[in-house]
Amino acid sequence: MPLADEQGDPIPPVLTPNSRELARQIFLDTLAECSVGAAFQRNIEYDHGVLRVVEDLYNLEAYSRVFVVAIGKAAHSMTKALASQIGERLEGVVVAPAQPDHYLHKLTYFQGGHPLPNEESVAAARHILRELQHLHAYALAIFLISGGGSALAENPLYDSISLSDLLETYRLLVHSGAPIAEINTIRKHLSAIKGGRLALAAYPAHQVSILISDVPENALDSLASGPTMPDSTTTELCYEIAAKYKLTERFPHSVQELFKDRALEETPKSDDPAFVRSRWWPILSEATAAKAAAAKAAALGFAVEIDNSCDDWDYAQAADHLLGRLKDLRRGASKVCVVSTGEVVVNIPGKAGVGGRNQQFALYCAEKISGQNIAVLSAGTDGVDGNSQAAGAVVDGSTLERAKAQSLNAATNLAQFNAYPFFEKLEDAVITGPTGNNVRDLRILLAY
Repeated sequence: MPLADEQGDPIPPVLTPNSRELARQIFLDTLAECSVGAAFQRNIEYDHGVLRVVEDLYNLEAYSRVFVVAIGKAAHSMTKALASQIGERLEGVVVAPAQPDHYLHKLTYFQGGHPLPNEESVAAARHILRELQHLHAYALAIFLISGGGSALAENPLYDSISLSDLLETYRLLVHSGAPIAEINTIRKHLSAIKGGRLALAAYPAHQVSILISDVPENALDSLASGPTMPDSTTTELCYEIAAKYKLTERFPHSVQELFKDRALEETPKSDDPAFVRSRWWPILSEATAAKAAAAKAAALGFAVEIDNSCDDWDYAQAADHLLGRLKDLRRGASKVCVVSTGEVVVNIPGKAGVGGRNQQFALYCAEKISGQNIAVLSAGTDGVDGNSQAAGAVVDGSTLERAKAQSLNAATNLAQFNAYPFFEKLEDAVITGPTGNNVRDLRILLAY
C-alpha cells in the first residue's frame, strides 16, 4: 500500500537526483537569459551615431557631450555592454563594489562600500556631482543604475553630517526593524544624490536611465534609492518613521537636530523641471527572471504558475504558501512548476551560522517535502546568499535521507541558521560566484 500524506493523498515515489539537477539547470539557464549582455542586445542598439534605448532614439552626434554614470553591483557589466556598442566615445564614472577586469581609458573608477558606504563612496558621489553640474542643455547624461547603489555612492546633503555620522545613522536604521522601503525613505532625505537629486545635478541636460532592477516592479524609485527618478516619499514620512521606531533620540547629534527642528529638505517630485527631459527604462527585473524560468519549465512539459505574492514574507510562511500552491496545481496536471521571485525574510534572534535566506528557505522545504516527488531550488541572481559562498541551494524528497546517511541533522542546522555547511556536504549548494547582476531571488518548485 503506498504511503499517504496528512490529507490521505498518495505520495508518489521519491524523485531521482536528476530532478534537483533539472531545477538547477532551469536556474542557470534563467541566469543566462537574464544576463546584462543579453538584456543590452535586446534593448540597446547603436547604429550610424544613433543610440536606441528600448523605444527612444538619441543621435549622439547632436550632443556636445555624452556622459555616462554607472552605479551598482552591475555597473561594470553594464558599462562593458554599452562600451561594446558605443566604443571609444564612452566617458564617465563607474562606481562598483569591486575593481573591473579591464579599465576603459575615458572612465574614472571608484570602489564604493557595500552594504555600508566608505570614503570611496563619498569621493565617487562628489566627483559625479561635479561632473554633472558641468553639463548644459545640449549634453546627454546616460545613467546605468543597478542594485547596491544606495551604499556604493553617497554624499550627505548637509555639511554638518560626517561620514561616521552617516554610517551610524545607517546602522541604526538597518537594525531598527523597519522594512527597506522605510529605511530608504530616510536615506533619500539625508543624501545629496538619492531621491532624484542626481537628476537635479544633471539638469538641464537630456537624461536617460537604463535600469537593472532588484526592487519590486511597482517601486522603481527605490532602486539604488532612486537617484535619477522623482521621489514618492516625503519629509513628513521621515519624521513619522523616526518616531515609530524611536530613532530620533538615538541618531547622531547632527542628524538628530535635523529631525528635532523638522529641517529636512524635500526631495524633487514628478513636477520638477529636472524630469521634463528625463526617461527611465528598466531592461532587467524580477519579471524578466520569472518569465524566463517559466518558459524554460514549460518547454520541459511542466504546467507553470508564477506566484510573486510572498515578497517580504517570513521564509517559513512563504515556503508553506508556495508548497501549497504547488499541491493545488498538481491536482490538474502530472508535471507542475511554481516560479516565485522577490525576497523572503529571515529574522535571526541571536548568533547565526553560515548561510542566507535562500538556503534557509530550501532547508525548511526539505523537511516539508521529505519522501515526496518534489524538488525546490531557491537562489539569488547576484550569486550571493547571506554570508556564504553560495547563491542558494536545491532540495528534493530524498534530501533528509541523504543527510542522515552523512550524519547531518536538518532540524539542527535550520535552528542554528547554519544551512551552508549542510548543503555543502551534500553538494546541493548552488554556487555561481558573483554574477555582476541582480534581479532579486528566484525560487523554482517542481513536482511530478
